[in-house]
Amino acid sequence: MMTPKQILASRSKREKVCNTICLILVIIMAAIVLLPIWWIFRSSLMTNAELYAYPPAFFPSKWLFSNYVETLETYDFWRYFKNTMTIIVPAVLGGTVTATLCGYAFARLRFRGKKFLFTLCVGSMLLPNMVTLIPLYLMWTRIFHLSNSYLPLILPYFCGGGAFNIFLIRQFISTIPKELDEAATIDGAGPMRILVSIILPAIRAAMIVVALFLFITLWNDLLQQTIYIDNPDKYTIAIGLSMFRSGLKADWAKIMCATCMAFVPGVVIYLIGQRYFVEGIVMTGMKN
Repeated sequence: MMTPKQILASRSKREKVCNTICLILVIIMAAIVLLPIWWIFRSSLMTNAELYAYPPAFFPSKWLFSNYVETLETYDFWRYFKNTMTIIVPAVLGGTVTATLCGYAFARLRFRGKKFLFTLCVGSMLLPNMVTLIPLYLMWTRIFHLSNSYLPLILPYFCGGGAFNIFLIRQFISTIPKELDEAATIDGAGPMRILVSIILPAIRAAMIVVALFLFITLWNDLLQQTIYIDNPDKYTIAIGLSMFRSGLKADWAKIMCATCMAFVPGVVIYLIGQRYFVEGIVMTGMKN
């Protein structure tokens, strides 16, 4: 019969084996996820002849960083980047602020029709974007005469930042004890004072998650940007990359260079906020 010490040693050994197996599986899955990114980067440093070689090489024979210099001569990355940030910065700021205000109202304030409005807001997430695409286009171009403008891509995010973002903020605020609000009310604080002094510091992670979601959505939003922007001088990175691909056709090395330049800023932004992103996702929906 095993002694308690032997039982603990056996259990510890099994846990180490399980942890090792899990770590190996995580590494394998991470490698599978990162493989396409590496393949694009590796392809951007090759010649077109190497790209068509079979079997394909996992590493370039020569690291041709000059491909990026040549690509920048025809792919106006910095102008596209400036145009993209002209849309993203105000939209992300406006969407995050208004989503926070709406989420706070649904979580804490009392007003007539709150449950109905919140149900309507959450239910709107089930509505496909394609259904509203044409009506919104007609509204912005024929009523407000904002064709070939960035405003139709920015202003909608000042209306709550999207139903999912409102829901996310509301759920996060619901985890904060209402006793803190009551104590602040006794001290004479109003709703806005409570929001600024108590709620905002506690939901910083959720706000960063919302900002990241908005950034990713706007960065990859090729469809709406193509619809509202016709002037080549106003092209964003998504449109510029699409036009660049269609123009070169067979020059895959330069296409891969442009693709790398297009997704690197998004990866950098995510890496900066990933700690808050994970924290916000984990904490959302938990009750104290």
